[in-house]
Amino acid sequence: MDDKVVRQAPLFAALDDEQAAALLSSMTRVELHRGETLFTEGEPGDRLYVIMSGKIKLGRTSPDGRENLLAVLGPGEMFGELSLFDPGPRTATATAVSDATLVGLGHDDLRGWLSTRPDVAQHLLRALARRLRRTNDALGDLVFSDVPGRVAKALLDLSERFGRQTDEGVLVAHELTQEELAQLVGASRETVNKALAEFASRGWLRLEARAVVLLDVERMQRRAR
Repeated sequence: MDDKVVRQAPLFAALDDEQAAALLSSMTRVELHRGETLFTEGEPGDRLYVIMSGKIKLGRTSPDGRENLLAVLGPGEMFGELSLFDPGPRTATATAVSDATLVGLGHDDLRGWLSTRPDVAQHLLRALARRLRRTNDALGDLVFSDVPGRVAKALLDLSERFGRQTDEGVLVAHELTQEELAQLVGASRETVNKALAEFASRGWLRLEARAVVLLDVERMQRRAR
């Protein structure tokens, strides 16, 4: 188990090495293949997860079958903690975007830690507040930004978490299909493809299979504003 990656999660922020090792020993390892679903929207939620490797997407489906991606998460990030503080059904479906390894912790086990370590609860609540802030920003973008601006902002956000600097630019292996990228920015695939083609024609990025190379980050940042 890669302790360094797992300990990036807010769950471990207030723990020393001995406490972190004890908590890790009580967590269960989960292996997922690309496209495999971990849990489904509406199911009872009783466990949180930390990603060791790979990527997980959190999405919702409307009554008429339309899908929307709420987030794409990677190593060291945590999800599923909402039902710890507000017991109820899962608010999203978690699916592996790539082969992924996770560790999970049941809420009953976690509550024992929270009762003796209120600082752990504080870090979890801070993580939830950051997620709420990002949700508010995304809602604002849907109202005030056009599709190309939202695409640019999404790619920049993905680059900050998954990007790797190369001689040409920042390689962002986001692992998303064009349809999934469209769901992430709340637009049609055709409109998103048009925006990507425009960015490519301007020399701001190069499209690759489930990845992009950002060639001009400064121009992309201006377009995202």
